[in-house]
Amino acid sequence: MKIFGLAGWSGSGKTTLMEKLVGELTQRGFKVSTVKHTHHDVDVDRPGKDSYRHREAGAVEVLVTSSRRWALMHELRGDEEPSVEELSSHMTAVDLLLIEGFKAHRHAKLEVHRPSLGKPMLWPEDPQVLAVASDEPLPGVTLPTLPLADATAVADFILAATGLAQPPRHSATPAAS
Repeated sequence: MKIFGLAGWSGSGKTTLMEKLVGELTQRGFKVSTVKHTHHDVDVDRPGKDSYRHREAGAVEVLVTSSRRWALMHELRGDEEPSVEELSSHMTAVDLLLIEGFKAHRHAKLEVHRPSLGKPMLWPEDPQVLAVASDEPLPGVTLPTLPLADATAVADFILAATGLAQPPRHSATPAAS
């Protein structure tokens, strides 16, 4: 499973680009999963629901399942935040795992940058940033620069950077004879 990230400051357009990339890459036949890192409290559960009550009672993990999907919630209960490696080990293997966030982690990534935000660029301090996607020209940037609105160009770059030129043949259900 290849891992590639999108990193940048809040409001730079990472989530919008991620959504477009997942669509673009899956349309090309790749199996893609995502990890979204946030500095805010994450709660996919709602107060009053049974699973919420299980977590509030002290459960470390609660798995919610139905005929359409399942979700596993894990409470850290004071433990350290898990690493990208630990988190990805819990995921089903796919062709490409796209990570949004985790600016400081040492995985190959694309910086998403909007000069209008007035934030410093990440690439000068992070050798894992391989290219920058922006909505404006970036004078002085020595890395490849990509148009933020062009998910096709960004997808092409990510596939080349990860060595995923063609989607692997995935096992399909054999046709009935």
